[in-house]
Amino acid sequence: MKLKPLGDRVILKYQEAEEKTQSGIILPGSAKEKPQEAVVMAVGDGTGCDGKNAQMQVKEGDRVIFSKYAGTEIKVDEVEYTIVSEKDIIALIE
Repeated sequence: MKLKPLGDRVILKYQEAEEKTQSGIILPGSAKEKPQEAVVMAVGDGTGCDGKNAQMQVKEGDRVIFSKYAGTEIKVDEVEYTIVSEKDIIALIE
């Protein structure tokens, strides 16, 4: 199944969370925080709720940081994605 976001929405795929701390301690699954870093998988056309088109600032393949509690989490073909509004993306990672 292929996902196509609408309007100013962006589909993100989480980066793998660190399983080991810098000092070498291995973290169990329950101790890991959900990452706020993700890769942009798809981008909407930029249409806002007022009907105006805006230039999207991210593109497919960009690595981004997004707000901690933003978006809607979904699972497609056993892969987890988060759909967020572009305004919930707070930084590009270069």
